[in-house]
Amino acid sequence: MPNFCAAPNCTRKSTQSDLAFFRFPRDPERCRIWVENCRRADLEAKTADQLNKHYRLCAKHFDPAMVCKTSPYRTVLKDTAIPTIFDLTSHLKNPYTRHRKQIKELTDEDIQRIKERRLASAEQTIKKEDLSNMVDNEPQLSADEKEYRDYLRSLFEILFMLAKQAIPLTTGRVSEEELKSNNFQAVIDYCMNAGDEALRKRFEVTAVNSEYLSAAQLNQLLDVCENTVREEMLMEVRESRFYSLVTGDLVEFANSKHLPVFLRFVNQQNVLREEFVDFLPFVDGDEAALVESLEALLVDRWGLSMEDCRGQAHKATGTSTTKMKAVAVLLMEKYPLALHMPCSHLALNIHLANNLPFPNVQIVMENLRRITSFFKTPHTQDELEKAISIQFQKNEEKRNALKKMCSSGWTEQHNIFDVLLDILPSLLLCMDSIRDNADRKFSSSVTADAYSIGESIADFEVIVTIVILKNVLTFTRAFGRNLQGETLDVFSAASSLTAVLYSLNEVNDNIDVYHEFWYSEAISLAALMQIPVSVPRLFLRKQRAADLGEIQAETYFKEYVTVPVIRGIMQEVEDMFCDNNLRALKCLSLVPAVMGHMKFNTTEENFAEVYSGDLPNPDTLPAELHCWRIKWKHRGKEVRLPTTIHETLQLPDVKFFPNVDAFLKVLSTMPVLKVEKGTGDAATERLQAYVGSVPAKHLNKSLAMLHINTHVKHDLDVMVDKYCRLYPEDDPEAEAEDVGDDVIVTKVI
Repeated sequence: MPNFCAAPNCTRKSTQSDLAFFRFPRDPERCRIWVENCRRADLEAKTADQLNKHYRLCAKHFDPAMVCKTSPYRTVLKDTAIPTIFDLTSHLKNPYTRHRKQIKELTDEDIQRIKERRLASAEQTIKKEDLSNMVDNEPQLSADEKEYRDYLRSLFEILFMLAKQAIPLTTGRVSEEELKSNNFQAVIDYCMNAGDEALRKRFEVTAVNSEYLSAAQLNQLLDVCENTVREEMLMEVRESRFYSLVTGDLVEFANSKHLPVFLRFVNQQNVLREEFVDFLPFVDGDEAALVESLEALLVDRWGLSMEDCRGQAHKATGTSTTKMKAVAVLLMEKYPLALHMPCSHLALNIHLANNLPFPNVQIVMENLRRITSFFKTPHTQDELEKAISIQFQKNEEKRNALKKMCSSGWTEQHNIFDVLLDILPSLLLCMDSIRDNADRKFSSSVTADAYSIGESIADFEVIVTIVILKNVLTFTRAFGRNLQGETLDVFSAASSLTAVLYSLNEVNDNIDVYHEFWYSEAISLAALMQIPVSVPRLFLRKQRAADLGEIQAETYFKEYVTVPVIRGIMQEVEDMFCDNNLRALKCLSLVPAVMGHMKFNTTEENFAEVYSGDLPNPDTLPAELHCWRIKWKHRGKEVRLPTTIHETLQLPDVKFFPNVDAFLKVLSTMPVLKVEKGTGDAATERLQAYVGSVPAKHLNKSLAMLHINTHVKHDLDVMVDKYCRLYPEDDPEAEAEDVGDDVIVTKVI
């Protein structure tokens, strides 16, 4: 079918020549300008999509500089091309042609609006030229100013090197001159000896025993580094618009607790990123105050909108779990689309157990964290394997299986409580052996830790709690494993939630029967470990004080362990996967591989109303989804269905489905979905590594920020410019925040 030119007084069509024809743009603003320049009154009522689909302009109406011939068979327009060449008078000589392409008569308002738009365009061009001239006419720096800037550049380079290698600023040792030695000064000395002229010249003019670089100046340098790197990431978040908020476990430094804050977003290359952006001071007290602090950080300091937050996840442990759950509820009340979900970095069963507010459960979880840290000590893993060999010397298969599991991060797996229960006797034997320290292999601090852990796990209440957690969380184990799997696995998990809740309800309805079996299992294990069956001493003392009489051990553990755990897990699952969360997860059927698994019989539009405001053209979503399904249903045999959101967004033709493209980007930010390997999943791991490798008294907020984000591009010259603008050399030094240690670089002879 030939294409006809929509311009007035133009009769060209595609079958009569090799002239290129171009569709009206999809962008509403550009499309409006095209229609305005055409002066076609009958086109003004049509939408950009209608014009794009049914109307064309030939190349004769564009400046030749706007038309690019990419090959002998393909001609395209530049992105900013606007038609400006029209014949608006020849119809006056032939009035019979006016009925087909009616030319709009311009009113005074139309003329004024066109003039204003052209004037604004001209002003923008002049501004660009002025900016270019400003760069060309930048004032020349004096020799002293150049030396000063080179000196600052060297300091910034040193700070980035220290941050990248996780080297603290100070060592805490005292030199012979009784001055606090610090790594920053040592690196400066090394650079000067290696030939850094900028540092050497600056040092030569400094008086003996005077401050070469004060703590306030160092704070200023660190602030500039930190803020520049953060701004690079925030620019990407603002460009992508939608994001999710993720917080980590509390980090303690500078005598206070801090909450690590991460942002998850899809960048302009359609790659999912999760980046660490700052530490938020964490003050025990009102949850509403913490919510206000988070909002102030995101909105006032970073220029983001909470209305664009599409998810939140909080990886908390210990007493902070209850507070972070309350924070999530308050945020969802104010911003309903900030869906609270589990974090993809943490196994669901661990997340559920962490969120249970019962003291006996929290003791078990704290012991697991201590065990994880304990077995990072040299030779401790060998002792555990030796204990396993002794415990299972007659069962080689079981022995080898447990050794393999214990050497691969078992405390982070979905089956953590199954493994813990299997190795508990061996674990107690290992702790006793290390505590005895017969061959003097371990330090006193290690043996003390072993004694503490051993005493804690050799308690009947702890054993019962582990048995109950293992059996109850068996029902959520496969569900949680699917949540951390591929996109199809996550979709299947959303569909299987009803079955999980049914199983938990069935246990709750028959709690007497299940508790009897589980309690018998706990007694058998306690007998194997030679631990007596007993009710906790604190509870017995309260009973006697209230004169309530004795209570049987089985009854106590049913009422105070089994029943609270099963009901707590049920409530956590229902809260974490409410209706809106399930609707969002079921929209993952947009991914072609999931559509194929469902035989292309999917109904995303039934769940999409929650995100209708995030789509460019929500009215056309049903038709677009139909075309999306048809595209993949009738694909060629050699075409493979993309299996993940990331893979789908990388397709070149996804841009022709703007609603699907926007929908997938919003869904991709959900915290429950795993980040593709190598695309920004290392922020949490880098934070944990930094906190684990640097002593708490030497932890530095700014260096931590720079270390975790070494992959973010940084321009030292930009930092030098910013520093010179904020802190002119002639101005007195401004007070800065405390960096943890007073680092003063002093010239000494």
